[in-house]
Amino acid sequence: MDTDLTGKRAVITAGASGIGLATAKALQGEGAKVFVCDVDEAALAALPEGLTGAKVDVSKSAEVDAWLSPILGDGVDFLINNAGTAGPTAAVEEIDDEGWRSCLAVGLDSQFYCVRRVVPVMKKQHSGAIVNLTSTAGIMGFPNRSPYTAVKYAVVGLTKTWAMELGRDNIRVNAIAPGSVNGDRMDRVVAAHAKAEGVTEDHVRAMYTLGTSMACFVDAEEVADMIVYLCSDRGKRISGQIIAIDGNTETQHPRDLNQ
Repeated sequence: MDTDLTGKRAVITAGASGIGLATAKALQGEGAKVFVCDVDEAALAALPEGLTGAKVDVSKSAEVDAWLSPILGDGVDFLINNAGTAGPTAAVEEIDDEGWRSCLAVGLDSQFYCVRRVVPVMKKQHSGAIVNLTSTAGIMGFPNRSPYTAVKYAVVGLTKTWAMELGRDNIRVNAIAPGSVNGDRMDRVVAAHAKAEGVTEDHVRAMYTLGTSMACFVDAEEVADMIVYLCSDRGKRISGQIIAIDGNTETQHPRDLNQ
């Protein structure tokens, strides 16, 4: 399958680890010039050769603008809105203002800040692809994760809206909804869930596995493969879609492991 991206330029938020890094490597492997940002200085320092990284707090519009401005001068073809944070794992009445607002700032505000900067360039080119990271929590909800779920549902709404708004400019907008992705981030999510419910981490992992039709977690590289496809000419007529890479999540919160 031809997914050659030679000569294309991509920007990825939170691109120094996890799904972001896997996507950066995949796009670079297809010939794209890739620019990533992250808040993790150690991860940025360890980026593979050829990836251009910068420390950016994407919850702050001024930092996003300062990062993107010099990049956009030479054009941009792909924006991968990957940044996000798990937010608090707690009952709704226990979540404070900071836990709520910080989750929305990183996972939602950042997508708006990035899109409004790249769209004028993409309109001028009359081409572009934007891929937003949502979650299966943005399709069916997730108990004890109110801020995170609010972010991910909002991303779905913005994806649909931007696809409609930008389609005539040949800019396609899609969202990926990963399920449980193997890696450090999911380890932290599992640990927080286990602590909140007073169960073991193995119990939580079993719950998440039971909640999928294919009884599986997924790898970051599997998500990256779909993003490459959507950015390539193979996906040139795909827009406004929410695509789950998750083994088909049936429930985010199985109530009984014996089901």
